Amino acid sequence: MQQIDYVINEANASVSAIVNGQHYPLPALWLRERCQDSENLDKTTKQRFFDPHQLDENVSLTKVEKKHNTLANLTFSDGYSGEYDLNEFAADFDVWDGAPNDIAWKSDVDKSLFHIDLATLKSQEGLIKGIEIFLTYGVLIVDNVPTESDAVLEVANLFGHVRETNFGKYFEVFTRPNSNDLAYRSVPLGPHTDNPYRNPMPGIQLLHCLENQTTEGLSTLVDSLSVLEQLKKEDPEGFALLCKVPVRYRYYDNDVDLIERRTMIESDPSGRITGIAYSPRLDYLPLLQDEDMIIFHRARKRLGQLLCSPEYEWRFRLEPGQLQMFHNTRVLHGRTGFDPSEGRRHLQGAYIDIDAPKGRYNALKRKQSSIRIQDELEAENTNGEFKIVNSKATAETAEMRG
Repeated sequence: MQQIDYVINEANASVSAIVNGQHYPLPALWLRERCQDSENLDKTTKQRFFDPHQLDENVSLTKVEKKHNTLANLTFSDGYSGEYDLNEFAADFDVWDGAPNDIAWKSDVDKSLFHIDLATLKSQEGLIKGIEIFLTYGVLIVDNVPTESDAVLEVANLFGHVRETNFGKYFEVFTRPNSNDLAYRSVPLGPHTDNPYRNPMPGIQLLHCLENQTTEGLSTLVDSLSVLEQLKKEDPEGFALLCKVPVRYRYYDNDVDLIERRTMIESDPSGRITGIAYSPRLDYLPLLQDEDMIIFHRARKRLGQLLCSPEYEWRFRLEPGQLQMFHNTRVLHGRTGFDPSEGRRHLQGAYIDIDAPKGRYNALKRKQSSIRIQDELEAENTNGEFKIVNSKATAETAEMRG
């Protein structure tokens, strides 16, 4: 839970935020850009009618009038004056941007946390729950999906828009000789990231089981966040190299030759580790000085060992009618080898971008909050006690954290 309070100082013409006990003075230029009146900000799109890049960099606050603990009228040296609801600044201090915090997991995690029924996902409340599970753990197991061709697309469209690649809108995973990817053979596949040779990489992969008549061919999932935490403890020097040295990844067949360079350990713009680009079938050792190359190789070798360790890797049988959906760079997937003569093992897969579920989650939560507030207002009107309902930033942030 994130606690946000504001200090409105009329005497010094200043405004500050206190976030979880830490004090943040709010600069005049920062405040001026965030004006909220309808002449400068479209209420429907939240887009500006003016170009904030052209504001005077030396603009200052000349007057501050406190109207409420989180409401003030601010006047600036460029002549602008407007009313500010300081609760609108909550998003600026939310590093998760409305999403629930991620929780790293190991193989001993309670797997029931990952499961949800397809019928549940088709309600607004159920979809919110499903997205929360996915954003928190990086994986979701959807049960009771019809074992019909293209059903993977139905599930994918609940969360986002299908991303078409050279494999098509969806791809078939079953054994066939001389295929253009080892995924279409019966050989074991270690934990890996799909398509690190693309820019951007697919954010989310879905794999739906239509048939599974083999005794082996177990699916594997491993949370790279837990693995990377351990690697950093063991080998901080090697970890740092994996964060900054680009690696070349390549995929080619008769129709396409894809090459991309990226670091093995991925992070967001704030520096928070988000996952890895890892595929020993497709990467190439970068050219480094001898000492650095040994450190780099030692680190990626240990990374591979940790990813396959029973402490971190979850092995399970994906049953017909089950679909696994996972964050492609956070939760790595794989498969044990199997004997195709035992019977048919047939999966269908698809990709969607990583931003889609998060965007839908925020929109659904906003609608849910709006409906709740309206219901509270109607209930109070019915009781003859009309009161203004103030949806505070602290309450909304707590709601987002689940």
